[in-house]
Amino acid sequence: MISLPPRAPRLAKLTALSVGVAFLVTACGGTSTPSSTETTTSATGISCPAPGAAPGSTAQASAGGAVPQATTITETPLKLGSLLPTTGSLAFLGPPEIAGVNLGVKEINDAGGVLGKPVEVIHRDSGDTKTDIATQSTTALLGSGVSAIIGAASSGVTKTVINQITGAGVLQISPANTAPELSTWDDKGLYWRTAPSDVLQGKVLGNYMAACGAQTLGMIVLNDAYGTGLAKNVKSAFEAAGGKVVAEELFNEGDSQFSSQVDKIIAAKPDAYALITFDQAKSIIPLMTGKGVKATQMFLVDGNTSDYSKDFQAGTLKGTQGTQPGTFAKDDFKKALLALDPALKTYNYAGESYDAANLTALAAEAAKSTKGTDIAAKLKEVSQTGEKCNNFASCVTLLRNGKDIDYDGQSGPVTFSDAGDPTEAYIGIYEYDDTNKPLPSKEEFGQL
Repeated sequence: MISLPPRAPRLAKLTALSVGVAFLVTACGGTSTPSSTETTTSATGISCPAPGAAPGSTAQASAGGAVPQATTITETPLKLGSLLPTTGSLAFLGPPEIAGVNLGVKEINDAGGVLGKPVEVIHRDSGDTKTDIATQSTTALLGSGVSAIIGAASSGVTKTVINQITGAGVLQISPANTAPELSTWDDKGLYWRTAPSDVLQGKVLGNYMAACGAQTLGMIVLNDAYGTGLAKNVKSAFEAAGGKVVAEELFNEGDSQFSSQVDKIIAAKPDAYALITFDQAKSIIPLMTGKGVKATQMFLVDGNTSDYSKDFQAGTLKGTQGTQPGTFAKDDFKKALLALDPALKTYNYAGESYDAANLTALAAEAAKSTKGTDIAAKLKEVSQTGEKCNNFASCVTLLRNGKDIDYDGQSGPVTFSDAGDPTEAYIGIYEYDDTNKPLPSKEEFGQL
């Protein structure tokens, strides 16, 4: 069993940690379903337990008929902004995140909107930390009178705008920020996220590599809030499991040459390699495989677990594995997303984005207000007490009938802490096939 430390409340400043994680699936690597005693062995000596059945999904809740009409309230209609990447090193995350927001807003409006009025959403590019796009986009969104901003995807980008957003009394809710330091940010209670801190992803990945038989580890790490925060937790977990990190090389956003970092970690001859990067992986992976590193030795993370079918020769990544917070996207959810954006290739953080839109709308209903501060004050309440429900129509029906709700969405169970973080989440592990596409392999459920 893996033991994961929790996310502590904002007021506690992470002064106490307790542990809890359950492996709902004990397998590791591969996409078939052999018996639990079967293993798959690579040429490098890393042998992962074989995959088993995925955990069940959250129980469905129906609206129970027509959605009750909202009480007439003279409130400004809820206006949402999104600050998600359409350019920069995380641009591959933009389409599924934007589609998730749009699907949430569509379903909200199909159910009658918030407080009886349609919800509007304005999308703006977040870019990355090499540019000032996020600041300009945030200024435009605030000038448009949004009550909440969904984003950014990058923790580093969020650090550049979080004070601007929360200082304006506007709710910021990110579907993809994972830097642990954001848990204790002085945000006036206005920063929330539907993705878990990398305290969880780091623990899962570190333990997972050790469970696969790796005794030594080399890491190439993006030198920003995301990269160093995740690397710290990966290293801690890997070493606690008996392994040793024998090389760790940093690079900065905007760097384009990685030969030095690659040469140094390969020289240390580790059993496994963790690439904690964004799209820089497109340049790093060919350097590594060109020097003899096998695909089965490489482990990716949410910043780079993407579709590389058009980037590398077939088979380059066959057997490589990567982690991604959230449950595997279900077929009906994929179908609904594709109806809005037929060009979607991946579904990274689509569920978390959908949940961010729904939770914001439900908190506004619970608060009977579209002010950012009022919405933020109700987010924890709609996520953890009352009857289970998992879409806007079913949840708002309960609210309008005077009942408390516990929203669990497409990303899995969502239960917020005082710090605005999920206290429990799934981490999905993906394995690449011979077309260089990541396929669902297993899910692990962790509590913070």
